[in-house]
Amino acid sequence: MASLVDELIALLEPLAGAHGLDLVTVEVAGGHKHQTIRVFLDREGGIDIEAVAGANEWVSEALDEMSRLSGPYTLEVSSPGIERVLRKRQDFVRFSGERVSVHLTHAIDGRSRLTGRLIALDGDDVVIEADGKEHRVAFDDVERARLKVDFDSASERDGELE
Repeated sequence: MASLVDELIALLEPLAGAHGLDLVTVEVAGGHKHQTIRVFLDREGGIDIEAVAGANEWVSEALDEMSRLSGPYTLEVSSPGIERVLRKRQDFVRFSGERVSVHLTHAIDGRSRLTGRLIALDGDDVVIEADGKEHRVAFDDVERARLKVDFDSASERDGELE
């Protein structure tokens, strides 16, 4: 049986596309008595408050039709934020060159997490430069990944903050 998150992604991803949006990810928190469902959306150039407000309506309608959600829930629809989740192969292509944190399904060279520069998605491998070394990780071995803001580099680029 598919997880609730997987079912929600399968339900909402085509709807997001039909509305010109990209479903970044879905998170579910809480227990059986009350759940919080967080839906993160984006689009090329970023998402604004009007798009989020509009999405809230069609997401809510879709969730109301889902039999697995028979109890009360709180819906939160928002942008993915600056440390957005990377879930799809195209995310790893789009954000090549950015700093990332990748959690692995099993340790590679004794490490279950890599933080560094995303070099590319090369076939089925995610290529990351971390600690001065290039690491190749099978896409299917990525448990979760997200962008990581490097405030030190940003301040060097933008000038010193006072």
